[in-house]
Amino acid sequence: MPVRRRLLAAALTALSCLGVQALAATAAEASTASASVVSRGVTIPEFYDPPAELPAADGTLIRSEPLRLALWLPSLHGPLPGRATRLMYKSTDANGEPVAVTGAYIEPTARWKGSGPRPLVVVAPGTMGQGDQCAASLGLEHPITLNGKTVSVGYEDLSIYRLLARGTAVVVTDYVGLGATDRLHTYVNRVDEAHAVLDAARAARSVEGASVTADSPVGLFGYSQGGGATAAAAELQPQYAPDVRLAGTYAGAPPADLTKVTEGIDGTELTGALGWSLNGFLQSDPELRPIAEAHLNAAGKDALADLSTMCVGDAILRYGYAKSSKWTTDGQTLSEIIGSTPQLQEFLDTQRIGRLRPAGPVRVATGTQDDLVPHGQARQLAVDWCAQGADVVYEPVVLPDVISPLLNHFGPLLTDQGAAVDWLTDRLAGKPAASTCATLPSRP
Repeated sequence: MPVRRRLLAAALTALSCLGVQALAATAAEASTASASVVSRGVTIPEFYDPPAELPAADGTLIRSEPLRLALWLPSLHGPLPGRATRLMYKSTDANGEPVAVTGAYIEPTARWKGSGPRPLVVVAPGTMGQGDQCAASLGLEHPITLNGKTVSVGYEDLSIYRLLARGTAVVVTDYVGLGATDRLHTYVNRVDEAHAVLDAARAARSVEGASVTADSPVGLFGYSQGGGATAAAAELQPQYAPDVRLAGTYAGAPPADLTKVTEGIDGTELTGALGWSLNGFLQSDPELRPIAEAHLNAAGKDALADLSTMCVGDAILRYGYAKSSKWTTDGQTLSEIIGSTPQLQEFLDTQRIGRLRPAGPVRVATGTQDDLVPHGQARQLAVDWCAQGADVVYEPVVLPDVISPLLNHFGPLLTDQGAAVDWLTDRLAGKPAASTCATLPSRP
């Protein structure tokens, strides 16, 4: 087997071992479910089709229904790890327009052992893909499916179940456009993601049977795309959601500087993420479309259309190690086109995280060998926040360098996860955080 094929297979196997979610409905469920969309052979329940009219207030619960977790155990005190509810709530996108977002809330069976009311953790998923079937809330219900048309991998079940075991309630956001069938997922749009995270915390209070209230302390937990989402949410919370009692934020491997990230992922197992990013940017700012049309060749346009329906596993198998230079009319990479196009530079500049002081203590963790979501730009986020007087814990995760950029990126997700859960649980319990800003020089 060629080396690259072996690496792709190894990457998929490793992700599966991390508790990856593969998303699809079974044939029996599809025959009984009322559905509005079928994406790559996966039936999306009608629940995910937003109504024509949305509520005015951000965080308003639009609809909910029971959600059966695929992985659970019975106990004397209820199902372990908890009782789940699928939900749809109202948010506001980066253009100031109302948008429906889906997700899931899990009321834990475990007792909260800290002082005060039961806390809530918003889990912001890492990269799932761009097809509606990739939504994390669907993955909680259908953890493993290989249907011949989609191979979806997710890695959030482990962190969710760890948090539930601590007695914290958990709400998971699907982000804008992932799951909800009315638009395309605006991948790594910092405002869309931040608003979706914060409004998920608000919506959780209205779920029937939820023990969390407006007085519950809230923690944010995310890695990779999720790390960028929680980092952006911590920055925007004071102005967008001051009613959310933010106690702490974990931002693992955050893509804070998308210009650097674009350079890092091109030609790796996750080249497909370039297509998801560009698709999302074109949805958020249609004025960029003529630029894309001028630079993309037929192969590039086909790749973007193809990727818009794909999950992580699909993209790895189909576009792993692809070069973006094969998608352009003049053979330039997407990074080179961005570097020579002021309008694209300006747009990516609006996505930069680190220019606002985050609310509450934050923990930034990044693998020192990570070139996919480059370690240097993640570390720079911690430096930038420290310079603004934020309470920052910076945690460099040192692991052996391996030949696969994807494994260098995902390794710290698992090895640091326990420490990240411990840190966030301590913040929710009211314990003070020890900042490392004094020992973090501006340069490595």
